[in-house]
Amino acid sequence: MTYLLATTLLWAFSFSLIGVYLAGQVDPWFSALTRIALATVVFLPFMRLRSLSRELFIKLMAIGGIQLGLMYGFYYHSFLYLSVPEVLLFTVMTPLYVTLLNDALDKRFNLGFFSAAMLAIIGAIAIRYDGVNQGFLIGFAIVQAANMCFASGQVLYKRLMAKHQGVTQHQVFGCFFIGALVVSLLCYALFSNHTQLPSNPTQWGVLIYLGLIASGLGYFAWNKGATQVNVGTLAVMNNLLIPAGILVNVLIWNRDADIVRLSIGGALIMAALIINEKYFNKHHSA
Repeated sequence: MTYLLATTLLWAFSFSLIGVYLAGQVDPWFSALTRIALATVVFLPFMRLRSLSRELFIKLMAIGGIQLGLMYGFYYHSFLYLSVPEVLLFTVMTPLYVTLLNDALDKRFNLGFFSAAMLAIIGAIAIRYDGVNQGFLIGFAIVQAANMCFASGQVLYKRLMAKHQGVTQHQVFGCFFIGALVVSLLCYALFSNHTQLPSNPTQWGVLIYLGLIASGLGYFAWNKGATQVNVGTLAVMNNLLIPAGILVNVLIWNRDADIVRLSIGGALIMAALIINEKYFNKHHSA
């Protein structure tokens, strides 16, 4: 739990830093690539490939490619369509994907999770009930794609490490970032705008901080924390970031945010969380 809490505090600032200094100014594929490349550099010195099986190496790369490589591609693009508080609120569905995926892998399903997801969608729309347009819907869909990638990586990493409990995680986590780097390089080569690069020291500074600290240390701490708690706790911890991130954004960068509308939509989304948690406890205590 300590790892998850510490990472939550660390990541609370990341959303606003991206939304204020990078979104619409720096090519999202370049931002993602730079962030992942710096994070990879952090863990390369710790890697011990000789003690790592080929199967584990490939699986860790695949998880990194999904949880970080693909997720960042969707995540950075969402800021082109949504405000920072909206991106944060729409990540609320990540816990639902965590529990649904875990149950799917265990070959069981609960209708309560689906109902909670639908309520969360209604809450998301309520935030922009007078401004739902194509751009908003595209942004919402992009965030959900990012959520699914992030949830998949957490669940798969947790289950993989449960099968390899003798592994020293910081010595193999570089494989996770290598997989993410491969995906990010491919996406950058195919889709990037090479003319939209950082243009001032602030943008470079934000990218360096996000790469070395938020990604390099953050993702290791989060995934390591995921292996130390049950799936229910992991699902709930995914949403602790939301109020922390919104508080940082509203107080420091976005004091004019529509608090009433955010509160109404947020209340509906939190109701979905409560439903999800009750069904989760009932489902897993049976």
